[in-house]
Amino acid sequence: MEYTPRLKDKYLKEVVPALQKQFGYKSIMQVPKLTKIAVNQGVGAAIVDKKLIDTGVEEMTQITGQLAVQTKSKKDISNFKLRKGMPIGVRVTLRSDKMYEFLDRLISVAVPRVRDFRGINEKGFDGRGNYTFGVSEQIIFPEIDIDKISKISGMDITFVTTAKTDKECLALLKEFGLPFKNQNKK
Repeated sequence: MEYTPRLKDKYLKEVVPALQKQFGYKSIMQVPKLTKIAVNQGVGAAIVDKKLIDTGVEEMTQITGQLAVQTKSKKDISNFKLRKGMPIGVRVTLRSDKMYEFLDRLISVAVPRVRDFRGINEKGFDGRGNYTFGVSEQIIFPEIDIDKISKISGMDITFVTTAKTDKECLALLKEFGLPFKNQNKK
């Protein structure tokens, strides 16, 4: 028997019918779906300490379950002592099963571990049906051993969907179980 992630099954069995009913789609192909999740971490202090990039790659790989890559600067900025081609960040793009697994861990394990959590802000939509929010500490993920980290750093998580509007994207992410702050307003 082939394994399918829990949220992938939930999308097919619960989310698609709910969104079809809510927006009146005539075909299931019109229902927005999650295409990828991009996780990005800026490591500006890596200009001084080169080991921070290696640590960032290692932590991001543990968090996402997929090998992270370095991002390099595109131009020189003398005020920041930055040269073109210097590593300044880490990123991962997740698709298909790994994307659903990461989303499941994010919703059910990591987000509830945030201190004083009152919900995810609804202001991270870009107008084209994508959503980005920031995580201030990488230690909310259970894969990270708190005793072994040298520096607490945050990351941005971007959900790329096929939704045409922010309203459709919000409905899709709410159906997946992302805990937004203002559940009753919209």
